[in-house]
Amino acid sequence: MNPLSQHPPRTPRISVASSSHVYGGDIYTPKEEVIENRSDLTSDDEEKVPPDSPKSKVKVTEIWREMLKTSYGRDKAFKILQYCLRLYLLMHTTVRTSPMLRPTQRPLWEPELVKRLETGIASLSLTRKCLILFNWLEPLTSILAQHSAEDTLTGRSKGPRKKKPLLHTFLHASPPTLLELVNGISDDIATFSRIGLIGKRIGERAAYYADWCWFSTTLVNLVENGVERSVIIEQKHQVESRLYTESMTGATAKSNPTANRLDGKELSRLQRQDYWIMMSRWKLLMDLIFVSYNVFNFKRAKSSVQTFTGLAAALLSTAKAYERHHLDLVKASRL
Repeated sequence: MNPLSQHPPRTPRISVASSSHVYGGDIYTPKEEVIENRSDLTSDDEEKVPPDSPKSKVKVTEIWREMLKTSYGRDKAFKILQYCLRLYLLMHTTVRTSPMLRPTQRPLWEPELVKRLETGIASLSLTRKCLILFNWLEPLTSILAQHSAEDTLTGRSKGPRKKKPLLHTFLHASPPTLLELVNGISDDIATFSRIGLIGKRIGERAAYYADWCWFSTTLVNLVENGVERSVIIEQKHQVESRLYTESMTGATAKSNPTANRLDGKELSRLQRQDYWIMMSRWKLLMDLIFVSYNVFNFKRAKSSVQTFTGLAAALLSTAKAYERHHLDLVKASRL
């Protein structure tokens, strides 16, 4: 860069791909969870090729095909179907109990339909639980890898040093990693209980611990989401201030085309990141409301609130995964 130039250096890019920056969540978070929590759904390649280019056009069926190849994508598809059925049953129950909307005569096929839908909802819920079985292997693998790395460093050091036990590594692991591990194990125990392999009492206790881990993880992610957004907003203000200063000093796109183009791309990228960060925040808020009913045993309007928040969270997370797969396919088509 020319030191005499009035144009300050470009805003440095930070990585907001992970849902955990304080404790390094990329180490233990599964790939599908990283996709959900990613807010930087932009790329330089996307800006180089115009949207009307034939290579940038990807069919919707191709995107869904790539999504449904993963257990995460299938989980979200089943979740949308599950909560759509729950919403239908909720509306049906509201109509049946309303004095003004209730029909005078109940059709003969209605009880059988309601029973089938309730069975389908329970089956979809169990299917989703089975899809995420053994997710605790990710945090466990990261802890074991950290323990192996510590042993390697100890072996290379001069002089005899006592190796740290595995329990020491577990106790000194980051809180999100431990939460992920306990949450995954508790979820699996609760799932095995629903299948019938473990007693009901143990399954209920495991589900209670899993809900508390989910609640704590959601709070941590909300805090980190706020930190990420504050950084993005600060960067946006810097770029906007730079563009405003250049416009006031008489600099135009013709007099300094490279700088204006870079600033425009930078601002567009930051706006897109801010958009997906807000989508992540709304999804986390929906999760927080949903799990709060289980953790604190709220009863008032539980079915209605959990139905709407569950459906909203499913749609938001599916939208993020859809956009991620779309960008990946567009990028692959240009290779």
